[in-house]
Amino acid sequence: MITGAVHGQTLVVLGDSLSAGYRMEASESWPSILPEALEEAGKPDINVVNASVSGDTTGNGLDRLTAVLNEHSPDWVLIELGANDGLRGFAPKVIRTNLDQMIRQVQDAGSVPILMQIQVPPNYGKRYSEAFAAVYPSLSVEYDVPLLPFFLEEVILKKEWMMDDGLHPKPDAQPWIADHIAGQLSSP
Repeated sequence: MITGAVHGQTLVVLGDSLSAGYRMEASESWPSILPEALEEAGKPDINVVNASVSGDTTGNGLDRLTAVLNEHSPDWVLIELGANDGLRGFAPKVIRTNLDQMIRQVQDAGSVPILMQIQVPPNYGKRYSEAFAAVYPSLSVEYDVPLLPFFLEEVILKKEWMMDDGLHPKPDAQPWIADHIAGQLSSP
């Protein structure tokens, strides 16, 4: 997925609390340790910028995207947004529109968008959860952009890796997440 000469290139992670390092030191968050994991996966010298903000929705990410692109001129932008939209019950159509605009804006800036699948807890019902989840593969196909699996699906299975809120991974889970993401980004 991250292909070609990668020396000195930049990956921006545009996400929410799952990437921002909620209730931990920024240096402990998976984006902060991702460069080392990428190097171990054969992709050395990639600068990872963590532009994630706890609480962000897809609308917040869209509002911040121009400034992030202008400041960092990234080669890739990993979009990890939507969980807060889902927790607030935002319509999947709104989420899709925001992600659609982000993908196009990233492409227009000459960067490669990478989308992460997001899932929501089942408390909004099966119909909402399925409509929400379907947004991501649909956009991936429409724009021919990579779709990474939602890392929390694996992390949540290990209770010792999850905070008491049941939503956020602990610092102990961050190295596994970084390795998981690096593996996804390094695969063809």
